[in-house]
Amino acid sequence: MFASWYNMAMLAAESQQVVWLRLTKLAAGGPGAAHEAQLMVAEKLAAATHATGRLALGASPDSVVRSYRQKVRANARRLSK
Repeated sequence: MFASWYNMAMLAAESQQVVWLRLTKLAAGGPGAAHEAQLMVAEKLAAATHATGRLALGASPDSVVRSYRQKVRANARRLSK
């Protein structure tokens, strides 16, 4: 029970970091910002589709949250460079 709560809380915190990093990149403008905006939309559609499919096939909500956390951490690493 605690692990599920922890994963959701961490997803919220890590997501806020990625939002801040993305907004910083978008505010800078240029081709990098345009690419980031396109990538952001494509990633969100793919992640939502994947999560919906997994839940429909019986995956636990916690496993979906853990999967999202992996993607969010990867974005944080990429955007922090």
